[in-house]
Amino acid sequence: MGRIAMLIWILLLLAVIALGYIRLAPSDPAVWHQVPEGIGNLDLAGGVERRVEVGADGLARLDRIIRATPRTRVLAGTVPEGMVTYITRSLVFGFPDYTTVHQAGDALEIYARLRFGRSDLGVNRARVDQWLETLNQAG
Repeated sequence: MGRIAMLIWILLLLAVIALGYIRLAPSDPAVWHQVPEGIGNLDLAGGVERRVEVGADGLARLDRIIRATPRTRVLAGTVPEGMVTYITRSLVFGFPDYTTVHQAGDALEIYARLRFGRSDLGVNRARVDQWLETLNQAG
C-alpha cells in the first residue's frame, strides 16, 4: 500500500506542477501578437479565423465587447495601432486562448487559437462568433 500511496502523491505533485505551468507560463507578444496572411473564415482544430466587414470603427467597438468578457485581458497592441491581442483563460484550469484582432480597412481579421493541446472543442469558435453576434446586434 505504501508504494501506491507514494505513486498517488507523485502524480498529484506532477499535476500541480503542470497546472502551475499552464497558469504561469509567460506569453511572449512576439509570438502571439500576429495574424496570418490571407486570413479567411475557417474553423480550425484549435481555433478559428474570421474576416468580417464591419466598418472602420469595428476594432474599437469589438474591443469594448472583448474587454467585458470574463477572464480576458490585453496581451499586446491597442485600438489606435489597429491590432490587439487578448488572452482569455478557461474557468477551471486557466488554459490560455489567444485572440488577435486586426483592423484591415473596413474589415476585421480575427485569429483565435489555443496554446496547449490539439483541440479546443470549439471554444474559440463559440467565443468569437458570440462576440461578432454581439457586435452585429449593437449595430
